[in-house]
Amino acid sequence: MTSVILALNAGSSSVKFALFEPSEADELRCLARGSLDDTGKQPSLTIGGEERPLQLGDAREDARRLEHLFGTLFTVIDETLEGREVAAIGHRVVHGGPDFSAPVRVDANVLEALDKLIPLAPLHQPRGLEPIREMLAIRPDLPQVACFDTAFHHHLRPPVSRYAIPRCFENQGIRKYGFHGLSYEFVAGRLAKTAPELAAGRTVVAHLGNGASLCAMRGGRSVDTTMGFSALDGLVMGTRSGAIDPGVLLYLQRAGGIDVAGLEDLLYHQSGLLGVSGISGDVRALSESGDPRAGEALDLFAFRAARETAAMAHGLEGIDALVFTGGIGEHSAKIRADIAARLAWLGVAVDSHANEDGASKITAAGSRVEVLVVPTDEEHVIARHTLREISVQP
Repeated sequence: MTSVILALNAGSSSVKFALFEPSEADELRCLARGSLDDTGKQPSLTIGGEERPLQLGDAREDARRLEHLFGTLFTVIDETLEGREVAAIGHRVVHGGPDFSAPVRVDANVLEALDKLIPLAPLHQPRGLEPIREMLAIRPDLPQVACFDTAFHHHLRPPVSRYAIPRCFENQGIRKYGFHGLSYEFVAGRLAKTAPELAAGRTVVAHLGNGASLCAMRGGRSVDTTMGFSALDGLVMGTRSGAIDPGVLLYLQRAGGIDVAGLEDLLYHQSGLLGVSGISGDVRALSESGDPRAGEALDLFAFRAARETAAMAHGLEGIDALVFTGGIGEHSAKIRADIAARLAWLGVAVDSHANEDGASKITAAGSRVEVLVVPTDEEHVIARHTLREISVQP
């Protein structure tokens, strides 16, 4: 019977999943993709473009809800496999902390260690660990592998990784970790296949989505990135502030009376594009809005992305390629054009027709920097790591 790898990518309100079949050529063939949406009272499961509302019945309390949702997911997966069987499950886990620098097979000790990292990513880490626990309950026989968003940047060292605070805190693990590593790993691998000369050079990859960051790569390895100790740092995001003067936070606590929980909610859920526009954190909604505040939010998004791209180029001592990826990076021609226009002094220019048409190469004639659009695939990276970790044979 053919073995299949299930990749689970848990986000804040949904879980993306994909099924991959190994081949003799050490490649992975995607059999199906979908998502499990757990927002509101009516969760749904989408697979192959078909959305199926899920009836929870009596399973509305949190523990039973998760059990029911993931149980239903596996029922649908079993129907989809048609004689194949899931051999292992790979998971995206946001934070690997100072110790986890590569994918690891999950056991009780690993899960306990990952639980201890929750304070480093209090909103994201639990969401990544929930599916691991549920799958342990539903299918305890299946090997599970944790793949870390921080691993791609794990080798970063001072001065890039260091904060200017007393060294004792650095010894306690307060440093730049960086995130979106699975996405950056995919893009680096794709460039190595499709544009090896660029992959060997100086590349800035812009992962732009509801969460957004940049990564400076030399030879396919991370040199710097905009996210730091947490996923709050760096660029303006959908509902996250990005980099902010810490004095603002002290002021909000002292003069505004905001406690830690309130501050966390403000920075993660009320800021970014949503906070500036007062309308939405979704670029699509803001692009369609005639409200001037929507335009101001998008202007700030592009300004900060361009400014930080220049900072990444500084670390690389130049730039050979700018790559857009992520939901916004892949689909918003306007955002790509606005960022490129702000980087014209750096030699970045996009072809307006290629950009509007959604081409993979949008470099304008005469541009000193190659500008590309590369759709990311975190689930593929998860599946590949899982396959290698458990040595599943096709």
